Parts: sequence; C-alpha cells; structure tokens
Amino acid sequence: MSTNTSDIAKVKTWLTSLQERIVSAAEKIDGKQFIRDSWERPEGGGGVSRLIEEGNVLERGGVGFSHVKGMSLPPSAAANRPEVAGQPWEAMGVSLVFHPRNPYAPTVHMNVRFFTTTSSEHEPVWWFGGGMDLTPYYGFEEDAKHFHQTCHDALAVHGSGLHDRFKKWCDDYFYLKHRKEARGVGGVFYDDFNEAGFEKSFAMTQSVGDNFINAYIPLLERRKDTPYGERERDFQAYRRGRYVEFNLVFDRGTLFGLQSGGRTESILMSMPPIVKWRYDWHPEAGSPEAKLYTDFLPHRDWLAE
Repeated sequence: MSTNTSDIAKVKTWLTSLQERIVSAAEKIDGKQFIRDSWERPEGGGGVSRLIEEGNVLERGGVGFSHVKGMSLPPSAAANRPEVAGQPWEAMGVSLVFHPRNPYAPTVHMNVRFFTTTSSEHEPVWWFGGGMDLTPYYGFEEDAKHFHQTCHDALAVHGSGLHDRFKKWCDDYFYLKHRKEARGVGGVFYDDFNEAGFEKSFAMTQSVGDNFINAYIPLLERRKDTPYGERERDFQAYRRGRYVEFNLVFDRGTLFGLQSGGRTESILMSMPPIVKWRYDWHPEAGSPEAKLYTDFLPHRDWLAE
C-alpha cells in the first residue's frame, strides 16, 4: 500500500480547500473575519493558522492547516507502529476547535490528517486519521442526535460498520480517565486507517471533513442567541477546564505537535480563552448543570433512541 507525490498533492489540495470552506462558513455566522497567520517550521514544512478571538458568536476559534516534515518520526505518531519510529516522515492535516461565547452553544472539535513515511530504504507506510466530537455545557437531545446522525451518514456510504466502530473509538478516546467522565457527547474518531487502500481511505476521510459544516453550523445557528446570565457563563468556564485537561494530558495531536517541534501558538490555539477550576465542586441535584452529568456525559447510542 504505497503512496506517491501525486497522492500527497491531492490530499494537500483538499485540506487547504476544507480550511477555507470552514472559515468562510464560520465568518458568515459570526460577522467577523478570521486573521490569517502563515508560518514555517525550521525542520521542514509549515502551515496557515486561521483564528478568531472576541468574535460576535465565537469567543475563540481556530482552524489550522499544517504540512510538516521531519527526519525522525516522534514517538506519539509511532505509538501503534513502532517499526516506523525514527524514519523520515511528513504529515498534513486540518484541525479546528470552536469555543462559542454563548454557554448554550456547544464547543466543537474536528480533525482530519494524513501521515506517511518517506524513507528511501523502506516501502512508504501511510495512514489517515480524523473525526469530530461535540462538547456541550447545557445539553439538548436534538443537537446531539443531529450531530451523530450527520457523522453516521458521512460514513455509511463507505462501510456499514464504520460508524459504530468509530463512535465507540471516539467514546473511548475522548474520555478523562482521571475524572471517570466523557469530555462531551462524542461523535466519531479514527486513527492509523489504511485498510481500505489509499483511494477509499482518502474518500472516507474527505466525507468526514466535508460534513463538518452540516454537523455543527446548524447547532450554532440554533443556540447562539439563547439568553444567558452569569450562572451559565460560570458553569461554561468550569466545564472548559475539562477541555484543557484532556488536551494537555491525553490528546495525541497536541503531544505530536509538541514532540515534533511544532509551532506552539498553533498547537495551543485550541485552548478556551476563559477557564475556571474549583475544588471538589458538584452541581446541585436536579439543576440544569447536573443534567449534563446525568443525561449527556454517560455514553449513549443517540441514534437508537
């Protein structure tokens, strides 16, 4: 299962187009422009970070494209394939996180990426990874069902068992082991995927990325103007702390970026702008805040209900 330069060029063309399409959709709903920040990496490659801060709808949002190269694959990227550790490599992807200002609008994460080794002494080893997941502060069943239905439909045409497999992978991955709780209501996630061959694996990944706008933007439109007060903003900031904990402790993309000498500003632009922690806090039983813990964070089959 080899790749060539034309395959890599096709992936890059799609990724840069995806970044522009998502930024355009977000700018339309927010009314404020994203800044554009191009950067280069000394060891090889670079990227374009698109960022909005203090927007009308998005308190912070980042959509980053990167295409980086190196002479020795970092341990985080070779965790499941130790035989390629230390080989020359290149990686490219689009990664985003949107943190809306309104506590009733959910945070969202999406990532699609491609890795390949480039050693002249070995057959190239390549794989795709990606997915998207939803992190509400105040849950709405219709929002969770819409998000999961869109994820399901994006994968259904590429294999009947993919959605169930990738939903479970997402549930297992975006889980804070030290808290014994999910980060949000999940979605789909996969990594090290090449079993379908290049063309079909790429087409599946395109379907995931291309359906992000359909999965999330209707939810943002629906919730962005919901009235809220200080209570809701305080709970939102507290729950954002869980997001920070996951990204810094468990997230493979963050670890890969830091281990590979990536650009720190771009790697950490996923962090929420306002966050709170408090000691051994629990929501009042029966409160709207408690409902997140009882009704939304436990893993559910949203499409079977």
